[in-house]
Amino acid sequence: MQKSIQNNYAFIDSQNVNLSVRYQGWKINWNKFRVYLKEKMHVTHAYLFIGYVPGNESRYIEFQKAGFICVFKPTVELPDRKVKGNVDAELVLRAMAEKENFDRAIIVSGDGDFYCLAVYLAEHNKLYKLLIPNKNRFSALLKYKVLREYLQYMNDLQEKVS
Repeated sequence: MQKSIQNNYAFIDSQNVNLSVRYQGWKINWNKFRVYLKEKMHVTHAYLFIGYVPGNESRYIEFQKAGFICVFKPTVELPDRKVKGNVDAELVLRAMAEKENFDRAIIVSGDGDFYCLAVYLAEHNKLYKLLIPNKNRFSALLKYKVLREYLQYMNDLQEKVS
């Protein structure tokens, strides 16, 4: 019996992932994470949404070498000198623009701003997983019954992707 080949896309909120796993005391190995997405979730395209900070070009090249498609958002410096690059709209827009090109999507974030996207994809049988970086700290919106079956937690992947 031939195994069907899946064509899944991942849409990754890089800042949400980075901050969430660091909050738990570990760092993600992006190379291992990309391999995990490919081998376990059949991800052919992994979009990594990230705020562009001049001077970090070598990091962006490493992401691309690992197999991520980087989607950059301009950043702004806040009065407290923190840098902010909100990628939510870009992630939703890209997922919707690509929806005819993938079998199912993996959204990697614990941000409730992606609730409407997740529900839409679920209703159209296009959602594979909501991969939550921290099972102890994520938006209550993503816990609603309609999405519960799609939830998976990166806490459980720490040994594989750290």
